[in-house]
Amino acid sequence: MKKHTFTFGLVFTTALLFSSCNDEFLERYPLDRVTNQTFWSSENDLRVYNNGLYDLARNDDNVPILHGHYNGFESHWGSVWFLDEFADNMAPRHPRHNFFQQIRSGKHTVPTDPQQFGYKGWNFVRACNIGLANYDKANVSQAIKDRYIAEARLFRGWFYADKAQKFGDVPWVDKELNVDSPELNAARTPREEAMEKVLEDLNFASTKLPDSWGDGNAPGRLNRWCALLVKSRVCLFEGTWRKYHGGANPEKWLQEAAAASKELIDKGPYRLYTTGNPQSDYNAFHRVLNLAGNPEVMYWRRYQLGVFTNHVQSYFEYAGGATKSLVEDYLCTDGLPITLSPLYKGDATIENVFENRDPRLRQTVLHPDDAKRYKYHLDDGRTYPRIQGMEGGYISTTGYHIIKHYNADDMIGKAFDTGETPAIILRFAEALLNYAEAQAELGKISQADLDLTINRLRDRVGMPHLKLGAVPVDPRYTADGVSPLIAEIRRERRIELFMEGFRYGDLLRWKQGKKLTIPTLGIRWDAAAIARYPRANVRTSVDPVSGRTYIDVYQGTDWANPVFDESKHYLWPIPLNTLAQNPKIKQNPGW
Repeated sequence: MKKHTFTFGLVFTTALLFSSCNDEFLERYPLDRVTNQTFWSSENDLRVYNNGLYDLARNDDNVPILHGHYNGFESHWGSVWFLDEFADNMAPRHPRHNFFQQIRSGKHTVPTDPQQFGYKGWNFVRACNIGLANYDKANVSQAIKDRYIAEARLFRGWFYADKAQKFGDVPWVDKELNVDSPELNAARTPREEAMEKVLEDLNFASTKLPDSWGDGNAPGRLNRWCALLVKSRVCLFEGTWRKYHGGANPEKWLQEAAAASKELIDKGPYRLYTTGNPQSDYNAFHRVLNLAGNPEVMYWRRYQLGVFTNHVQSYFEYAGGATKSLVEDYLCTDGLPITLSPLYKGDATIENVFENRDPRLRQTVLHPDDAKRYKYHLDDGRTYPRIQGMEGGYISTTGYHIIKHYNADDMIGKAFDTGETPAIILRFAEALLNYAEAQAELGKISQADLDLTINRLRDRVGMPHLKLGAVPVDPRYTADGVSPLIAEIRRERRIELFMEGFRYGDLLRWKQGKKLTIPTLGIRWDAAAIARYPRANVRTSVDPVSGRTYIDVYQGTDWANPVFDESKHYLWPIPLNTLAQNPKIKQNPGW
């Protein structure tokens, strides 16, 4: 993303200098500098101001919507890749990832100040509102003004949706505040009221933004198609939240999600990336430095030496590894789950795990034979997997090393914090998954819908189609309280979007927090494993379902025996300092 920090700093500072004073001197506009009264005159002014919104949104901790990678040392935690550590997809043990482990295990407490990705970033809302109060001053057509109004409203609605998903009620503000504004000491706006305002913002953005800014996916600005994908994501979350947690008219939100994603699918210029190679097409575009022109990537964050860089590739080890739970969710090549398929070879060895499985598994988790192909750990020549306690190389807590985004070429010969690995923020595959899920939750899904969505994803990797009349009933999911079809669509979402930041939110909106209480296991551990992985230092548990022994990642740590309190853990706590500053803001239930 291009840097406009200095320009925005000037404009943003002057934009704050609103005054109702009628003093004649104050009404004389300086001729040698930008002022709020003279700035908002041209389309370029509007563009420059909104460039500053993109700059603010680059701080993923304060504004976690265009989530990419942090730069420098904070690349070790501040990446969209690591958000799956909140859930049951990944198993970090590194102390620098304690925040993820605390929430995953239900051991987090009420913070004094806003926690990571938490109750902060309100200056971003202020910046959006200042723009919205001034865009109409420009001497340009209304259609041009609407583009920038839509851009700011997309940012504002998306930001508030993230806050509502985490905290429920939110302090909705749609105008610039000053030190005397009563809103500063108001109670939070009820979630359902605030989400109606979010929907208004997203509706405006998804109709008024241009189909293209002419930037050629450089990347540049968010276009109308991006707004439709964001709308479908937000509405799917809200619709399923209301359906499973209770709330007014969940069908409305599910219909909005379906309509937005269908418009993008039918009319948008995007398609799935494929070269016809099922063994590489899924992860190939996740492992390149330049995504310009990729037909599937709708919005991404570019990192470029001398402009903005990261060190995220070097921190793969901090993620711990993929979990047994994730690995077991990949179907066999006959389209059946491992609980039903005669093709499943078991997990006596890690090689067996990959036999006759969805090709996305081998493009997500490192097969021992692929270490050379991927130049794993800078092509160190060691055998993998490598388990905690073993000497040298990358170490995994589970034995399932993650390979989906790995790119050794962005590390070999490079100094600290000079990596250029991009972050995919919006991609077309999500629209397919959103549409399928919304239609299924509405009870309206057809075979044509499945062929348009789930089966296109499966076609890319050569997997059998999902058929309405032949949906497998996986015994692992019969207790979830949903139809086998919805269970399969959820499985597809978990597999396709692994390590892209969705799993934790998905479990919350589905009211499936109980899945976070399942012990986090790794590879099979028996006499053969002990011999194969010398000096490995692990603890183990017996899987109550199979009766076999596996690595138990958190046994003996503070994160063992995870809990999930249904009365409170679906929302995050409000920080103590926030409560002290405004007594009208009440703590979330149970905290």
